[in-house]
Amino acid sequence: MRKGKITVLCILLSSSIMFSSCIGSFSLWNNLKTWNQSVSNKFVNELVFLAFNIIPVYEIAYLADVLVINSIEFWSGENPVTSMGEQKQIKGNDGINYTVTTTQNGYTITKEGDDNAVDLVFNPEKKSWNAVQNDMSYELVQMNDDGTATLSMKDGEKLTVTPDAQGVETARVALTGTILQK
Repeated sequence: MRKGKITVLCILLSSSIMFSSCIGSFSLWNNLKTWNQSVSNKFVNELVFLAFNIIPVYEIAYLADVLVINSIEFWSGENPVTSMGEQKQIKGNDGINYTVTTTQNGYTITKEGDDNAVDLVFNPEKKSWNAVQNDMSYELVQMNDDGTATLSMKDGEKLTVTPDAQGVETARVALTGTILQK
């Protein structure tokens, strides 16, 4: 028993050297808190705060910051949680470069050499993400009160899925017609 405790202590002390000075900026948690503070008056903010503690939104955001985002920030020098107005260059699977700009309520995506951008906009009243281009809007996904998400399919049909691995796989099969091979 004593040997096991010493082994665990040695592992903890050794790993503490790897993670020293990795405090990070906790951008995800801070952005969530800032958003909550801007929702409405102090009573609505308190209700959202309580709901986010009951559902564990704050805890999940904090855990994601501690385990993933701050580690990425430490090793790469860049925080993956972007701030408004920040631009990222992304190379698509088709080899074309895209510029993604973070906006107040979503993202603007511009294809290299094309001035015709597509906006991904979150509509808080409908709890939906929409693609907007040339004053035309297409609803992509709506978050439902029961915790599910309803996707708008190409043929106009709706598909409701759960926000977990099974729901993502169901949506991927419905959209692409292929099953993920492991």
